[in-house]
Amino acid sequence: MKNCKIYNSVISAALFLLFLTPGTAAAQQQNLVRQVATVRDTTVWTLPVNDIKIKRNADLMTVGLNMKLADYKLKGDKVSVFTPVLVNGTDTLGLNSVGLYSRIRYIQYLRDGREGVSGPDETSYKYSARPDEENVDQSVPYLDWMSGSTLFLERCDYGCCHTLLNREFVPLGRWYEMAYNPEFYYVTPEAEKVKMRELRGRAYIDFPVNMTNLYPDYRKNPTELLKIIATIDSVRNDEDITIKEITIKGYASPESPWSNNTRLAIGRTATLKQYVQNLYRFDENLIKTDYCPEDWEGLREFVEKSGLEHKKEILALIDDDTIEPDPKEALIKKRYPEEYSFLLKTVYPGLRHSDYTIEYTIRHFSDPVEIKQIMATAPQKLSLDEFFILAKTLEPGSDEYNEVFETAVRMYPNDEVANMNAASSAMHRGDLDTAAKYIAKAGDKDAAIYTRGVYAALKGEYKQAAALFEQVVDSIPQAADALANINEIIALQ
Repeated sequence: MKNCKIYNSVISAALFLLFLTPGTAAAQQQNLVRQVATVRDTTVWTLPVNDIKIKRNADLMTVGLNMKLADYKLKGDKVSVFTPVLVNGTDTLGLNSVGLYSRIRYIQYLRDGREGVSGPDETSYKYSARPDEENVDQSVPYLDWMSGSTLFLERCDYGCCHTLLNREFVPLGRWYEMAYNPEFYYVTPEAEKVKMRELRGRAYIDFPVNMTNLYPDYRKNPTELLKIIATIDSVRNDEDITIKEITIKGYASPESPWSNNTRLAIGRTATLKQYVQNLYRFDENLIKTDYCPEDWEGLREFVEKSGLEHKKEILALIDDDTIEPDPKEALIKKRYPEEYSFLLKTVYPGLRHSDYTIEYTIRHFSDPVEIKQIMATAPQKLSLDEFFILAKTLEPGSDEYNEVFETAVRMYPNDEVANMNAASSAMHRGDLDTAAKYIAKAGDKDAAIYTRGVYAALKGEYKQAAALFEQVVDSIPQAADALANINEIIALQ
């Protein structure tokens, strides 16, 4: 008896080898190898074949297809055996077969002890009792040669005494792994000459009506003054920080004459400055002051967001630069008395505030061990280049390495370099969804274009990746190899 699962080199003449440069170990570990199965539904020998799949899952290769047996025409006293076969060059593997037997051959099959003509693993049917369709779904151990293999459907026709009458192969699809070996690009941030930072806050200090005297225990003043004190103490007591300047700007609300509001804004700001100075005994020139007689900007912001009946009209008056502040306030009061009364009681108190800014410098850090400690306790002290100093001492792609760039982008969420490096880090660990968020804020410099190319390639969008790499092939050293890699993959598709 001939066994259709014994193959020879005849098939290989119709095939060619597919060669792919293997990816890096890191790339393989992160599943950056892309599986591609090119399959086609077809009808051969009056037999429709569809639902074809060729897929690798870890150490197994799975092949599946559906044969519409009801449409197949078996002629004469024969047996037709259909076998899926994987072939790559001289390497072949036949999977389980399906046999259709004429009445006479089926009787012979029964006499032989129910062993199919192709072997014991064959699924055999009497032709007149065949099912309408047969699903084949089989997994076999994956072997290296299977990358680049072609799936054929073989048909063997047998006559009397298991004599092989005919043998044909029809290709159903190809399967291969396309290895994209990404080189992730990290930009070295520019070092800050001076690490200048600032803290901002707003306090609502209560003063007696029309007075500039500050009483620390008056109304809500204990709480509001504590806000200023806590902000100053947060940097003043840190040995890594030096306060360079404190600015206090006082605001008054629009009611009463502009001249009086100017007096109140200046006087109350000076009083608050003196209060702070008495507490800390700062250098005489450390605290600066400024003032705004009437906070029309704050009033406008509230009205804009409100549901006031005459919101548009009131906004038009606020925005009219040809009207002086006092007449403007009088017009709002006269034309819209109910709304003015509401603003006076609920909004104007909030327009009397003191905004403060504390500018300070942070010392530089250069020791990776110290930087690691600072990152764990006070990452806001680190500059981007200091994060990078630490990253260079860690294993690329490691959890610690990725944590550095994730922390850096949290501290500098709108910085293009921080976002670009965080995107590369996210792709390095295989998190493409997170990488996409960072890439959106990475800017349009050449390094960001290259990084978008890497992202597109990892998503399998090879033509887009090639176009991006092409843009920066003269400025980013890695782009030339990346472009060659991608073009090779495109050519194989």
